[in-house]
Amino acid sequence: MKDKLFVVLGTVLFLVGCGLGLYYMENTEETYYTKIDNTRVEKLSSSSDMNYEYTLTSYNKSGNKKELKFKTSRELKNGAYLSLIVKTFGVHQWEEIQYEELPDNVQEKFKE
Repeated sequence: MKDKLFVVLGTVLFLVGCGLGLYYMENTEETYYTKIDNTRVEKLSSSSDMNYEYTLTSYNKSGNKKELKFKTSRELKNGAYLSLIVKTFGVHQWEEIQYEELPDNVQEKFKE
């Protein structure tokens, strides 16, 4: 009887832990900023809607650097600035923004 109780309790705790882990992974995000460089885009030969993959140097609001990859359905405007929402498994969403919208630490990285 005790053995079954420990197995059931262990299973419940394991499932709760997995659920909390998945919740954390899906609800943790950080914003990075980048500048489009069309020399760093690769045309993909896939049947999906995402035909281009960018690999760009990006910075968070503190100015910490990270190489990020993301796919798009079209080539983006060279020199445009993007805000990237990054979750556990990569870029989840992106949006074009103006230079003035970049945090000060990031503006310093992109000064010309």
